[in-house]
Amino acid sequence: MDEIRIGYFGPGDPADPEGGDLWCAAQLALDEANAAGGYHGKPFRLVAAWSENPWGTGVAQVARMVYREKVWAIVGGIDGPSTHLAEQVVVKSRLTLLGPASTDKTANLANVPWMFSLLPGDHLGAPVLAGAIESIGKGPLVLVSADDHDSRHFTSELEKGLSLRHLVPQYHFQCRQGMADLDPLVERVLRPGPAAIVIAAGANDSARLVKAVREGGFSGTVLGGPSIARKSFSEQAKAAAEGVVFPLVWDPQDGFGEFEREFRARFDRPPDYAAAQTYDAVRLLVAAIRKAGLNRARIRDAVEQISPWTGVAGTITWDALGANTRAVRLGVIRDGRPVAPP
Repeated sequence: MDEIRIGYFGPGDPADPEGGDLWCAAQLALDEANAAGGYHGKPFRLVAAWSENPWGTGVAQVARMVYREKVWAIVGGIDGPSTHLAEQVVVKSRLTLLGPASTDKTANLANVPWMFSLLPGDHLGAPVLAGAIESIGKGPLVLVSADDHDSRHFTSELEKGLSLRHLVPQYHFQCRQGMADLDPLVERVLRPGPAAIVIAAGANDSARLVKAVREGGFSGTVLGGPSIARKSFSEQAKAAAEGVVFPLVWDPQDGFGEFEREFRARFDRPPDYAAAQTYDAVRLLVAAIRKAGLNRARIRDAVEQISPWTGVAGTITWDALGANTRAVRLGVIRDGRPVAPP
């Protein structure tokens, strides 16, 4: 064995619009590990697998990593559905899976002991957003949700949080992911004169919806899910992103500034929280392999025992199901960047 292979389930292309930054962050972490000696002098190597149709050929790609490339663990996927897909493979192959980008708590509710989620789940972030909605005051509350997997799960958790506060959106509009013509939807959203609009959608759809309601004349409060903090949201929403409130699922720690500088210097663009959490996932996995040695079961145990562990995106403390219990607070977009309000 002349190298230590780590699987990566996501696009292995730095230019990919959805997962390119995550791949760059993973590669940066691995390069740093190799510069520090690798594993007893042997280099780590990322083995990427992806499919534009994850539920079609994606399973075969993950299986190839496991059984042909013989990786020691996997980092991935890039969202809730791809994480669930990878989980179905590792439960049978008994291989550690670190999910850096999904907030869907159901990945851990399956009680697969090989599955670990680094981001706090929607059940921790949605109640924080519900509390912000409660403080807005009187006026119609309008909820707009997309029909994709992650948006539906966040919406479900948000509705639970609102229900505990005896709040119900006066209007709830659902839309298709990537819907081309937003004009009829925006007209219906703005018609009741809302005091606040909550958008539960992916980063791209959220950006388009925020721009559309602002261009439609809405000047009230806009809130959204954790995808608001993705870099692509601010890049597309531009000035309309200013002031949008969301649950901040990461907590920058010492070292984040250095990580951001290195990422910018190498890839000529800033990272977002998903990239930072992917960077942490690879670093945590490298630490576990160095502690456990080349034994799949012991690597899994080392990942569990290394908690609490602090990375650049915050502290990771596993619960009994392998989910991160990091506290979530409110964030807001200021000057194109997600920040925690004072």
